[in-house]
Amino acid sequence: MNTPIVLRSLALILCITPLTRGFAQSTPEPSQTLFQTISAQDSVLFNAVNACDLPTVESKFAENLEFYHDKNDPQYGRKTVVDGIKNNLCGKIQRELVPSSLEVYPIQGYGAVEIGVHRFHHIGAQDHDVVGEAKFIHLWRFKDGAWQITRVISYDHGSAK
Repeated sequence: MNTPIVLRSLALILCITPLTRGFAQSTPEPSQTLFQTISAQDSVLFNAVNACDLPTVESKFAENLEFYHDKNDPQYGRKTVVDGIKNNLCGKIQRELVPSSLEVYPIQGYGAVEIGVHRFHHIGAQDHDVVGEAKFIHLWRFKDGAWQITRVISYDHGSAK
C-alpha cells in the first residue's frame, strides 16, 4: 500500500468535504415569521381586491408597480393596475389562494418574494365555480415600516386543476 498517496487522498477529501456541504444544502429555509407576515399581507391585499376596497389595494402596491401577465400586455404604475382591478375584477371575480402552494423567501436588503398558485371564481349565485387558476410571483418591498408589492408576474393561466 502506498501511504503517501493514501494520505494525500485523505487530505484532499477532508479539504473538499466542507465545501461540498455548502453546495449540497438547499435554499435556506425562510423564517416562519416572514412567511406569516407575507401571508398576512397577501390576505389583506386580496380581501381588499375581493371586497373592491380600492384604497386598501392601493396601499399594498408601490407607486412604480410593474405587473406582467401572460395573457395581457404589461401594466406600469399603481394607478393603471388599480384601475384594471376596478374595471375588470370588482364585483365579477374573486381570488382564492391555494394555501399549500405558498412559498416565501427573503430578499436581503429589500423584502421578500412570494410564490404561489391562486384560483378565481365568478361572483354570482349561478356561477360560483372555479373558472381559472394561475401561478404568481410577488416581489414585496419593506420600506418605511410598510410592505408593498413592486413587481407582479402572473403566469400559467388556465382552467382550474
